[in-house]
Amino acid sequence: MARRRSVLLVAVAVGALLGAFGVVGASAARPATADATAVTQWNLIAVSTITGIPGPGLPGPAGGAPPASQINMGMVQGAVYDAVNAITPKHHRPYLLKRRFGNRASDEAAVATAAYRVLKNIVETVPQSITFPNRETLLAALASQYQAATNAIPDSPFKKRGIAAGTAAAQAMIDARQGDGRFGPSQWVPNPNPGHWDPVAPNGTTVQDPTPWVGGVKPFLMQSSSQFRSAGPLALDSPAYAAEFNEVKALGGDGVVTPSARTGTQTYIAKWWQSNPVASWNDVARQLIARNHLDASDSARLLAMENLAAADAAINDWNDKYHFDFWRPFQAIRRAAQDGNPATAPDLTWTPLLTAPYPDHVSGHLGLDGSHTGVLRMFFCDAPAGGYQITSTFVNPGGPATRTFSSFNQALDEIVEARIWAGLHFRTADVQGRQLGTNVANFAAANYFEPVGNH
Repeated sequence: MARRRSVLLVAVAVGALLGAFGVVGASAARPATADATAVTQWNLIAVSTITGIPGPGLPGPAGGAPPASQINMGMVQGAVYDAVNAITPKHHRPYLLKRRFGNRASDEAAVATAAYRVLKNIVETVPQSITFPNRETLLAALASQYQAATNAIPDSPFKKRGIAAGTAAAQAMIDARQGDGRFGPSQWVPNPNPGHWDPVAPNGTTVQDPTPWVGGVKPFLMQSSSQFRSAGPLALDSPAYAAEFNEVKALGGDGVVTPSARTGTQTYIAKWWQSNPVASWNDVARQLIARNHLDASDSARLLAMENLAAADAAINDWNDKYHFDFWRPFQAIRRAAQDGNPATAPDLTWTPLLTAPYPDHVSGHLGLDGSHTGVLRMFFCDAPAGGYQITSTFVNPGGPATRTFSSFNQALDEIVEARIWAGLHFRTADVQGRQLGTNVANFAAANYFEPVGNH
């Protein structure tokens, strides 16, 4: 009952706030403030740095996998928002930094300093016990980029105030995330019973989740790491489970060991979406910021909302994954004789097109997609004029790397199908992951970043 009441309150509050988000479009009629150049440049630097941190494939990965990358992006963009918000007359509720600085402070200095100091802290504080061969390279690149950015700003009291605002915002974020659970213990409890995930890959090797701690990280916006717990996977003995089982069994095979009814186009799309949503949706945000001429204040707010909501979606996603501990389709298909469902049949060699080293439910990709697009939709509507482009990072997906979409729902609908075509997820994991991400975005809008004072 408490959860239902919370969801209803969020829905009501979001409806009331949609008018406030209309300020983004209306702001163009008011005197121009600082443009978004510094905000988007440092967003790109942050994405490049954070996705350059080693992820899967190394012992004790340093946090480069998407859910950990998203937590790091939330830290950066939250600090940038606070820095810009502290020096602009278009003031919104701060995230952490309640101190105000001069309205004429340099936004370039504030943004660069906030982003640089948080990024530097993220790279430096990866535990020394974790393999991180490019740590010093990333730190050197960051220092060079920060020096270039600040050297380009003429020395003045306004530059000093901007640096002071950025320093204060960064330190507030760094202090708030001390002991937040990053690189903490694994959330997984092994269970050999039918319906539970195990870390043995289709080829028989053991693979470990590179970020099994994500579900235990302290949220940025939510009240708990399981606030938006999904309804959960279908019962193994249910007709609905059998229908989803047989869907992914027919479509999700690799096409080599296991025949598949998937078309060539579906194979291409399944591979194409095996990309990093952190990089993809931040790139989309930068495209739409530029096209719609958002200023520094609105751009910083958008990117903070988007990345903090997505960080919390990643936390709730991974909390769900280890709460339900539901098996992947290839495990379910190979062990179908144990599921107690007469409508499922085992295939002891069934091999998916793609796989992932953590439980099925919920889809982490869809959780991130739902949260990012949930915020983007608030600023630009579901079908932004001119659409947007995404470039996949999957190596040779079998078609063009860059594709154009007309709406956010179009992309989300396709991702739901793509994860089934890849043999990665049951449909329920995708649908509930998408909704989880949307719920977090709505909660962020209803409870944070509201306008204050006169505008």
